[in-house]
Parts: sequence; structure tokens; C-alpha cells
Amino acid sequence: MDRRVYGSDGEPFGPVPGHAYAELRGGPLDGELLDVTGWSVEERSGGAFLITDRGRYGAGGRAAYAPAEDDPEGPFLWEGDTP
Repeated sequence: MDRRVYGSDGEPFGPVPGHAYAELRGGPLDGELLDVTGWSVEERSGGAFLITDRGRYGAGGRAAYAPAEDDPEGPFLWEGDTP
């Protein structure tokens, strides 16, 4: 599955009209947008592990984001970093 984050380093294009996005809140990708176009309810509820060099583990590390249980259509909240 394509996990595009807009606003991150090296992402030259902005959001595409007609696509769905989840705002990332907290952590190293705070304020950026994750393209969730075509994601099922189950995929959204599972969140995403996004590669970033700005997290606790540097290059190759991942930041975990998922929606709040009471707001599955809402923003993705930071849950922590993993190597």
C-alpha cells in the first residue's frame, strides 16, 4: 500500500484534489498529511508505521500513527517510534 506523506522532506507534490487525507498529530511528522485514499475502515483503524529520519531512531526508523478509537475517521495520532 502506498503511504504518501505530504509536507515531508523530499515530497515535491501537494495534496491531490479528490483524495482523502489523515492529518498526523504529534511526534516527528506532526502536521503532515497521510494519503488514505482507498483505505478500508479496517486499514484506517490499523494505522501506519511511517519511515522517517526525524524520529527517535534516525534514518530508517518508523513513527507509528493511528486514529483514536472513538474517532476512526479523524486525525492519526502519534503512538511512538520504532527502529
